Amino acid sequence: TPRAMKLKIVKRSGDEICTLDVASNATVDDLKREFHGSKRGMYPSRQRFTLPAPPKTKATALVDGKQLGKDYGLKGGDTLVFKDLGPQVPYAVVFLAEYAGPMLSYLPFYFARSFVYGDLLGMKGADAPFLLVQTLAMWFHTAHYAKRILETLFVHHFSHATMPIFNLFRNCAYYWTFAACMSYFINHPLYTPVGDAQMKIGFAFSALMQLGNLHCHVYQASLRKDGSKDYKEPKKGLFAFVTCANYACEIYNWVGFNVATQTAFGWLFVFCGGGQMMIWANAKHKRLKSLFPGFKRPFKLLPPFY
Repeated sequence: TPRAMKLKIVKRSGDEICTLDVASNATVDDLKREFHGSKRGMYPSRQRFTLPAPPKTKATALVDGKQLGKDYGLKGGDTLVFKDLGPQVPYAVVFLAEYAGPMLSYLPFYFARSFVYGDLLGMKGADAPFLLVQTLAMWFHTAHYAKRILETLFVHHFSHATMPIFNLFRNCAYYWTFAACMSYFINHPLYTPVGDAQMKIGFAFSALMQLGNLHCHVYQASLRKDGSKDYKEPKKGLFAFVTCANYACEIYNWVGFNVATQTAFGWLFVFCGGGQMMIWANAKHKRLKSLFPGFKRPFKLLPPFY
């Protein structure tokens, strides 16, 4: 029978929270269940434990499934640092909300245009026939988020089960607001379209990038089809050239959409999203280099998506 060991749990400030008795072969999951039993409000998904670290040094976070003694060298009398991650919400819930919302906030400006621009805002020309670019933009925008919803339901495998609930409100505000603002100007009675050739090139490029993004997500999901949570290096297809090919395709999809529709809010959406994805791409690139010694993709195909 594995011997029990006592672990002292402290806050990041150093103040002691409690002492837990766990088996010497206990896993991080066992630790979280024990802590939840001691602190009922702290359910496992909002717990984060790290090994003590010197000031200004990045602490080692304990990973679910690993053993406290075998993998982290912990023994009786050792100390762990606890952080409350706050109320959590499932990843899938956040994704579904942030993708369904843009469809719902975009469509009223198209399907209820006479009411929104005419009855509500008192503009003339609200009953004018739709331009081809306005109809295509509605279908492209709707198809993009319908694709993301289907990917969330049937393709994606999430590394973490939950995320802080604040992300739900932040992400929804971002996506829903941009979709409504883009739709307002694209479907406006005074909207001025780009040339026919530019519109066709923009939408064709957008469609190609949508397919590329779908391929990236299906390929990434195949790396975890065995149910493992271990991270595997994506190196086939577009990932042979670009570290974060899925991000690149996502950005270029919106570039094509805005070449075809040409609105200020649309381009602002590209720059805001591109800036965030650049940060994620930098982090992913560094992580791959640290995890896989043979990882060699030092060049940039097109800045900043490497």
